[in-house]
Amino acid sequence: MTINGKTIVVTGVSSGIGAETAKLLKARGARVIGVSRTEPAFALDGFVRADLSDPSLIDAAVGELPNQIDGLCNIAGIPGTMPSEQVARVNYLGVRYLCERLIDRIPSGGSIVNTASVLGREWRDRLSLHKQLAQASSFESGVRFLKDHPVPQATCYQYFKEALIVWSTIRSQDWYLQRGVRMNCVSPGPVQTKILGDFAQILGEERVRRDSARIKRPGLVEEIAPAYAFLCSDDSVWVSGADLPIDGGLASTYI
Repeated sequence: MTINGKTIVVTGVSSGIGAETAKLLKARGARVIGVSRTEPAFALDGFVRADLSDPSLIDAAVGELPNQIDGLCNIAGIPGTMPSEQVARVNYLGVRYLCERLIDRIPSGGSIVNTASVLGREWRDRLSLHKQLAQASSFESGVRFLKDHPVPQATCYQYFKEALIVWSTIRSQDWYLQRGVRMNCVSPGPVQTKILGDFAQILGEERVRRDSARIKRPGLVEEIAPAYAFLCSDDSVWVSGADLPIDGGLASTYI
């Protein structure tokens, strides 16, 4: 897999899928720059401490990143047990803003991979709203839109993963055609990380019981990370605007 020598920024690098992805990319020869609120317990080629909920803090982090990168893996995120506004800022608005701030540093052939979720599979049910939010031209205008169109706390995680899939798909078209930069999403199913229990809390026992019967087991981080490596590599040069489910077949059981 052709990753050797590429410079790739990975957010959420201190734990879970982000940590495993960074380790895998390094093992395959990439130069990895980590971005997270806490420094990871393993060696990287660079680390930038950042809080992705505030555009000014994102700007500060961007100022510390290399002038040219080959890939960006947006893996940082918070669970839906956090306040809805914070989930919007970290899981959607912050991801979008970081992509926009770094796109000029990514040459043709580069790649952006955003982390959505199998819980975002119902984006078509709210497509009009998600497209309106995608048209908000800045972090602040996105915040204003969401104040006028509040998202219920109980479904905020799903909603902003849906919104991220829609924005990534729409934005990928111009970036691929005009710049040669690919952007895709990875949508994990239930994964054994420290926030797995938060999903049980937001979905409820009955939904968790139903979904558990549809798959053999929760996934492992080492089963998710290769998808990011593939989408950052030259082996995926004809893949753009896709949403790749890695969920043990869970999404397929709803058809």
